[in-house]
Amino acid sequence: MNDILKVEHLKKYFIKREMFSSKSTVIRATDDVSFSLKEGEVFVLAGESGSGKSTIAKLILKSIQSDSGRIFFEGHEIDNEPKNLEKIRMNCQMIHQDPYDSINPRMRIGDIVSEPLEIHNVGNKEERFRRVIEVLQEVKLEPAEEIVKKYPHMLSGGQRQRVVLARALGLKPKIILADEPVSMLDVSIRAEMLELMQDLQKKYNISFVYITHDLATARYFGQRIGILYRGKIVEMGPIDKVLLTPKHPYTQALIDAISEPDPENLHKERKIRIKEHTDIEVFHGCIFRARCPYVIEKCNDEPKLEMNDDDHYAACYVQIN
Repeated sequence: MNDILKVEHLKKYFIKREMFSSKSTVIRATDDVSFSLKEGEVFVLAGESGSGKSTIAKLILKSIQSDSGRIFFEGHEIDNEPKNLEKIRMNCQMIHQDPYDSINPRMRIGDIVSEPLEIHNVGNKEERFRRVIEVLQEVKLEPAEEIVKKYPHMLSGGQRQRVVLARALGLKPKIILADEPVSMLDVSIRAEMLELMQDLQKKYNISFVYITHDLATARYFGQRIGILYRGKIVEMGPIDKVLLTPKHPYTQALIDAISEPDPENLHKERKIRIKEHTDIEVFHGCIFRARCPYVIEKCNDEPKLEMNDDDHYAACYVQIN
């Protein structure tokens, strides 16, 4: 399979200034991130809150500008030229985490789903309406002819997220960036939403970047995974290899944190240290060394993301397992 999306050395730093003080802190939201997405593939970006997952999605769509790095779509670099921005935004759609905030409460469902079609001048009014009905049926919102007349407050949270998915499908995108698409849904309907996304992904050969902190859903939906920590990918590879034979201590810590219905988990040892530095600027060398139970002197030098097995990469000198 060919690469449909390629990200090279993406960096985005933010300056955090304290109120009533001249002190400022550099937040390295995305720090030298590189990965590729193949046609029809689901690539997972996983990590704890604040690791830079959503920032990467925004950088891909150019809704915020990177400090450095390059993004390629179908082999062509995406810069800030209007024609290139239009190309990436037509072919790459986003599903946001919160279905309550990501759609306009004052618009009817039909108008919400048809808005991207209008922005990109796709078809006439009648053709757009037919497309809206079609995608609402695809996401199992029926009767679609009645749903289009409703407002968001008349739908449940799960139905609203299906509306967001329908809106993303309207332009027949080649890539969907799904940012925690099921984390705010009831547990009872998360599996339904994931199964629906999986069916649509296979039916239309859509490439997904699936952003999550939930490794259980990641393994169900994804094929390859990149583990993010403080803006850096510390481990990457086929999802079963990474989750079943992790090489980085942070990946192991995430796996240890997965909740399972087992009373023995109350006494389960955690690999991760409790003490943690919050000032990013103090780190030199491995960014995880302040929390790592396996730290050695060599960790004062920053490890590179290197392949240690077939397509399995880790940025760690110790490489557990």
